[in-house]
Amino acid sequence: MINHKSPDKLSRFFIAIICFVGSLGGLLFGFDTAVISGTFSFIEKYFSLDEIESGWFASSALIGAIIGAIVSGGLSDRFGRKPILMIAASLFFISALGCTIPDSFIFLIIARIIGGVGVGMASVLSPLYISEFSPPKIRGKLIALYQLSIVIGILLAYLSNWLLLRFSKESISLFYETDKLYKIFVLDVWRGMFGFEMIPSGLFILLLFFIPESPRWLIKNNKPEKGISILTKISGSELAEREFKEINNSINQFKGKLSKLLRPGLRLALIVGIGLSVFGQLTGVNIIIYYGPTILENAGFKIDGALQFQVAIGLINLIFTILALWKIDSWGRRPLLVYGMFSVFISLVIIALEFTFGSGQGILILIMLCIYMASLALSINAVIWVLIGEIFPNNIRGSAMSIVTFTNWGANFLTAFTFPWFIDKIGMGGSFFTFAGMCLVATIFFNKYVPETKGKSLEEIENYWSKKVF
Repeated sequence: MINHKSPDKLSRFFIAIICFVGSLGGLLFGFDTAVISGTFSFIEKYFSLDEIESGWFASSALIGAIIGAIVSGGLSDRFGRKPILMIAASLFFISALGCTIPDSFIFLIIARIIGGVGVGMASVLSPLYISEFSPPKIRGKLIALYQLSIVIGILLAYLSNWLLLRFSKESISLFYETDKLYKIFVLDVWRGMFGFEMIPSGLFILLLFFIPESPRWLIKNNKPEKGISILTKISGSELAEREFKEINNSINQFKGKLSKLLRPGLRLALIVGIGLSVFGQLTGVNIIIYYGPTILENAGFKIDGALQFQVAIGLINLIFTILALWKIDSWGRRPLLVYGMFSVFISLVIIALEFTFGSGQGILILIMLCIYMASLALSINAVIWVLIGEIFPNNIRGSAMSIVTFTNWGANFLTAFTFPWFIDKIGMGGSFFTFAGMCLVATIFFNKYVPETKGKSLEEIENYWSKKVF
């Protein structure tokens, strides 16, 4: 007789290891995005930057992310998920090293763009890779690990920046002024802040050697024996055979180029994916990450208090991301998305009203910012990477995810670049009213067009779109 219990345990362990390694791309995504928050004042002083140059420093990585998002899907469809993930991990390491040693602003910008390309690649491939290994019943939880990793990466960046700054003030006597380490960890502590990223990126590169290629990519690219072997490790032989047939059927049904996304049904899937990406940025989430202290200072808090409260907001983000990770496969994607986004809308309206008609100060804005972040973490921040990893056909999933992730980064760049201008032209209250309006439109859009995908195989989701006439 065959022992079914032992393979189940081995399968869960196998899946957990694969998804943990894949989610490290999200940790590096979050770290690389947030690490600059602790370096701004040092960089501006060291390179004598004006406002335009400071803005370019802040947004240069986003240009790289757009490039990475564009190229990664097609490359992964052609060469495999794992090799392109290894390239992304290498770019993180090269960028961290480059940001540690520059003597010119141009060199620093180039290094930041290189890291941004890695971020863009990881934002496409990490959730894609995880989705193609995950059993339907727990796929939401496993892909949501990616969002959890992003949040942990952000907090890790804040923590390492704070510890390195504290170390630079308390450990001057450990180094001679001529030492390179003195320059990195004391004199120009921002170099150490960037350089710390070499540790997790090096770990990511190492661990990627020990995980397999996506079974769906292997089957699609005429390597069925390897693909079904991995599926068997994940699901057992009986379920693996059924999944193998479903994957082959979906590949045959959706054969063709990326232009097939414009056919009825898949066209709607593309619109949903783009809608998730664009609305995900128009909630203003990255504005809070980039400009949170500025917003809190406008609410009347001093800079020290503003930085402390931003850490509190970050912790709330982590707590509710964990809650979303726990409940996404039992509550479902749609309830989290729709009700969570409506809560985001309400919190933004109250913040906007307080800035416009209230005192613009006090604890109410802080409380609503906390509710806003909790609602985002529980809804679109967790759901977006799950859904865009699920809704596209096997044959063109990588390329399709590149399109929607490109729109995500494009909207990110647009909001981050224009927010200071918005504040200057229409004020803080007007800016939050704008974000609130976008969230209301997003809630209506999600309620009308986003399907529930919990518990369904990727092939069943493909079949759902094939029945749509739009």
